[in-house]
Amino acid sequence: KIMTNLGSHDIHSRLEEQLIDGILYAFQEQTTEDSVILNGFGAVVNTLGKRCKPYLPQVCGTILWRLNNKAAKVRQQAADLIAKIANVMKLCTEEKLMGQLGLVLYEYLGEEYPEVLGSILGALKGIVNVIGMTNMTPPIKDLLPRLTPILKNRHEKVQENCIDLVGRIAELGAEHVAAREWMRICFELLELLKAHKKAIRRAAVNTFGYIAKAIGPHDVLATLLNNLKVQERQLRVCTTVAIAIVAETCSPFTVLPGLMNEYRVPELNVQNGVLKALSFMFEYIGEMGKDYIYAVTPLLEDALIDRDLVHRQTAMSAIGHMSLGVYGFGCEDALAHLLNYVWPNIFETSPHVIQAFISACEGLRGLFHPARKVRDVYWKVYNTLYIGAQDSLIAAYPRIVDDIRGSELEGITNGNSVSVKTEKSDEYRNTYTRYELDYVL
Repeated sequence: KIMTNLGSHDIHSRLEEQLIDGILYAFQEQTTEDSVILNGFGAVVNTLGKRCKPYLPQVCGTILWRLNNKAAKVRQQAADLIAKIANVMKLCTEEKLMGQLGLVLYEYLGEEYPEVLGSILGALKGIVNVIGMTNMTPPIKDLLPRLTPILKNRHEKVQENCIDLVGRIAELGAEHVAAREWMRICFELLELLKAHKKAIRRAAVNTFGYIAKAIGPHDVLATLLNNLKVQERQLRVCTTVAIAIVAETCSPFTVLPGLMNEYRVPELNVQNGVLKALSFMFEYIGEMGKDYIYAVTPLLEDALIDRDLVHRQTAMSAIGHMSLGVYGFGCEDALAHLLNYVWPNIFETSPHVIQAFISACEGLRGLFHPARKVRDVYWKVYNTLYIGAQDSLIAAYPRIVDDIRGSELEGITNGNSVSVKTEKSDEYRNTYTRYELDYVL
């Protein structure tokens, strides 16, 4: 805490030696299974920064020795420490040391304890992040095929760290690996889309985006569209999110034709999946939606007259997102047309359909805020104004033409005023006086 809050400027070289010596001793002698010493070690080394250079060989020696220990906990702590100090090793230009550590960790990928394997993957991720893709030892083209089978591991920590590492490689160094290997990983990722932990699902979906960017969307999309036919709902939902992310990273025009074509499959799950993918896609691409709104209007129109409740619900939520994205871009003709199809759902009783209907209406109004707390407080203010000061809410008073006695006139209208000839007298029944408001307007 002292080092983190006050920095290391006042620490002279003797104290620095004692500090590193003490913390190394504490690290080696620890018996409890908490992360206090680990975090402390990381904080001290990171605060000292470049001043750690002379001690790094000793620290790495300790780590390597402990990675070979027969106690699983000791190996895990050693791997965790690598992840903590990787940044400082980069700062001290110790690429050679990191290369050695990378090779050793690579050899330990056969670790049988999942907790330890998760930490080893985390350490590899730390090294890959700082050393880069081209200088990495072992080279990325050897590392990635070893990671593919690990994706099958059902332990959450292993899954999360492995997928983060694969995602990092897909993001920064995809060209080092053949497209076929990436497709193999795509199939593994589909399984991970139904993981319990949200972080794993999110990481899997993001990795899909990176892979699609690297090898082009077509093969990835074919895999995903095929996945809409499965029975399991969670898997389908995650697939639709992945499709939307592919659309966002590779531009929607690469995905939309295939997606819309899939809607022709006369199967409930597939059609719902397509609509959900459209909903997520318009949510992600925002104002880019203006180029695609006319293309998807017939499809949404078809979904909104479907007998199936879920079709209409999903189509309405897609329209909500789409209309918010294209607000102010002159697509009102398509939106008004879609509103005609949305409106008949006003009497639906299912809570989800009601929610989708309201979301579509508010989206079409262009006044929807995604956070409920924001909406609620604005509605509260609006409702009190409406009850207490309704007349003040009128934006402008209309100009009303003076009217005259009914049957006895022939009127000539010019502009806003009416000049009237009556048979008996030049008499108006009502004269609407103009006030100052009119001058302002």
